[in-house]
Amino acid sequence: MDINGKEIASHIKEGLKTQISEWRQKGYRAPKLAVVLVGHDSASEIYVRNKEKACTQIGIENLLIKKEADISEAELLGLIDELNEDDSVDGILVQLPLPGHIDEMKVIERISPLKDVDGFHPDNIARLFLNHEGLFPCTPKGVMTLLDEIHYGLAGKEVVVVGRSNNVGKPIAMLALHRNATVTIAHSKTQDLASVCRRADVLIVAVGQCELIGKDFVKPGAVVIDVGMNRDAKGKVHGDVHYEEVAPLASYITPVPGGVGPMTVAMLMKNTLEAYMRRNQVK
Repeated sequence: MDINGKEIASHIKEGLKTQISEWRQKGYRAPKLAVVLVGHDSASEIYVRNKEKACTQIGIENLLIKKEADISEAELLGLIDELNEDDSVDGILVQLPLPGHIDEMKVIERISPLKDVDGFHPDNIARLFLNHEGLFPCTPKGVMTLLDEIHYGLAGKEVVVVGRSNNVGKPIAMLALHRNATVTIAHSKTQDLASVCRRADVLIVAVGQCELIGKDFVKPGAVVIDVGMNRDAKGKVHGDVHYEEVAPLASYITPVPGGVGPMTVAMLMKNTLEAYMRRNQVK
């Protein structure tokens, strides 16, 4: 059965819209998200437009700051300092990737942890690992929300995460561990990847390799979460999972597109509201 991430994300955004409307009626200002886009990467521009659209839908004020690709690292860091100090800004997102002459880690570390709606700042990552309250990466948070929506409890289940990125694989594994799952992180050096994946009650794939995971990788009845977004030569989007092969075996599966992707944007909106609530003591 497909997990309709687009529909679930729409319901979440409607709930956030209602929440913001209620706050505004009590005299609070609208939450504000500042997005910094450096250069003209086409994929980044699409992502930023989707975020801007979501902000408009639910009532978040969106400040889009565009800079040319030749901006200096010092100038970009200075801009972040200004946004950190601006009390009207609740969330700051610098769209990645950045041009090669800019150190992405310096940029991530410069954003205030209280406004880090991407959830990439080391302080927030530490809070995630310690199972403390914080702003956590949007895609992992979205994956957990999808599992909640199908009422799938992870306690005692075996979860295999294929992919060990700092932004997706590792945070997802930690969130699953906090829910008392037994977690394996597999990656490019894992021997006999198919047999490792077949152990999974929940298989989460985030490697960026088009249709890597076929039917031989999946235990019948498993829940399969496909985080991949890969374009073929014709521009068609495919996941990391071979959907046609795997869907008949899985009890639940996320399609691509329409699965995890919409949830990432919805969780960004949710993180922005959480940052706003903490900074303004809104309840």
